[in-house]
Amino acid sequence: MAKIEASMAGNLWKVLKQKGDTVKAGEEVAILESMKMEIPVEAETAGEVKAVMKAEGEFVDEGEALFEIE
Repeated sequence: MAKIEASMAGNLWKVLKQKGDTVKAGEEVAILESMKMEIPVEAETAGEVKAVMKAEGEFVDEGEALFEIE
């Protein structure tokens, strides 16, 4: 099972995919807000979202897991 992690610390501004959704490699799954900038979070591999580990509005640290993909 692959994990999608935050590339930097910030607020999880928007979750674009939910449990059960399919994703393609390179597809945006969420948007982080950090230093007044929106940073897209992309899936590195294709698969199905098995878990969304953080909710919109939560603060996340760099490297923290946001999604599990299988």
